[in-house]
Amino acid sequence: MSGNNPNVVVCLCDQLRAFEVGCYGNDIIRTPNIDRLAREGVRFEHAITNNPVCMPARSCLLSGQYSRTCMGSLGNHAEHDAQGNAYLPEYPVDRRVHFPGPTLPEQFKALGYETVLLGKWHIHPAPHLVGFDEALFPRVHHRHTGQTFIENVGAGEVVGGYSVDYEADRVAAYLRQRRDANQPFFMYYSISPPHMPLADAPEKYLTMYAPDDVPLRPNVYRDGRPAYDEHWFKIYLWDFLYYQEHLPHTRRLPDGFDLRHLTALYYGMTTWVDDTVGRLMAALEANGLAHNTIVVFLSDHGDNLGSHHAFNKDTLMEESIRVPMIFHAPGRWTPCVNHTQVAQIIDIMPTLLDICKGESPAGVQGRSLAPILEGRAALVDDGMALVETSRGQIGIRTTTHLYGVQLASDLRTLADDRLCFYDLLEDPYEMEDLAQTDRQAALAAMLRERLVGWNQSTPWLQIR
Repeated sequence: MSGNNPNVVVCLCDQLRAFEVGCYGNDIIRTPNIDRLAREGVRFEHAITNNPVCMPARSCLLSGQYSRTCMGSLGNHAEHDAQGNAYLPEYPVDRRVHFPGPTLPEQFKALGYETVLLGKWHIHPAPHLVGFDEALFPRVHHRHTGQTFIENVGAGEVVGGYSVDYEADRVAAYLRQRRDANQPFFMYYSISPPHMPLADAPEKYLTMYAPDDVPLRPNVYRDGRPAYDEHWFKIYLWDFLYYQEHLPHTRRLPDGFDLRHLTALYYGMTTWVDDTVGRLMAALEANGLAHNTIVVFLSDHGDNLGSHHAFNKDTLMEESIRVPMIFHAPGRWTPCVNHTQVAQIIDIMPTLLDICKGESPAGVQGRSLAPILEGRAALVDDGMALVETSRGQIGIRTTTHLYGVQLASDLRTLADDRLCFYDLLEDPYEMEDLAQTDRQAALAAMLRERLVGWNQSTPWLQIR
């Protein structure tokens, strides 16, 4: 790769935890395209989301800031009414309530890049307000057929077939247009699976994995039985068609449906993501762009999938917060796996701007991972990462431990300074909470002090 202005693609999927990717140690699931990115690029073994739910995580990525700072809230609720109650308006909206500072696409525009959004948005302001020249995104977040797509502005129109394939076709078409262009581009490509609805997918992915063949994590069992929740299983299968539209076919689970069936579907959806990543890489290659394009692959957050009998995400647990994160750039960096840094979503913005000779705005809270990518360092800063959740659980993640505290309902006051403390080397499935013991007390005290201090000093955006 040569030149100071490489193209950049941030390829973000939805709700994929790191444990269900081949290059992260899963030898059952089929993810050859993501595995190839890892084999040819720099993979972070320890990568976390700064907030394990959609809108906050995505806002963190595009702002380089924690969700409290770029959104003024910690959950998918976007605004507050006159009484201070959080609510979710129809969005995206044509005003910029969130993002007080420059965003990643705005910074790329300042560097002379064309900026384009393709795929799921799920961020409060409309794309054109935060720096995108072009945008094609689904109107409804979680459906893979019968989807309405908006091109830049307007009500949009329904497209045929699967939305994931439609988006991939549009990505390929865009890259064909860029074949001979002199201007570099920044593409934010957001793939919706493996987020539910898991039943809304091509048949080959629905039947790709046999339930008896998929492994279950040891922490899904209680009294020898795996987690089971009929309500959540229906949400996983049909999402809003069940809990909002109440369609007749969503009222009853398939006969014998259990956690293994759910996990098999999740595996299938993940392979759908992998095939789509393969289409992206093939399109870059076919149009002569692969040699001068940086591709970052990651997920916005993970999925509990029954671990500790929890479902969905938004918990301070490994299954919620651990995500894949891979930087791929042929010829630019020596391929490797980093085990010493806990990379985080807010690091994406300063890292890419650093690589592309741009400057991070003063308000960015992430740190550049470029020294690691370039082989100049194995560790940046202290290597730790911070997580916040809409439940008021906040935590600090090192390469070996997770420490958490609980905030009160006002999300400011400390309610419990010993929510959890796990030694992830000895206890990777978080089965033994050390928080109420005297074990590793010095480390626990250090992490608590660091976490409480961060909570007190990190600013909140004031929504008016």
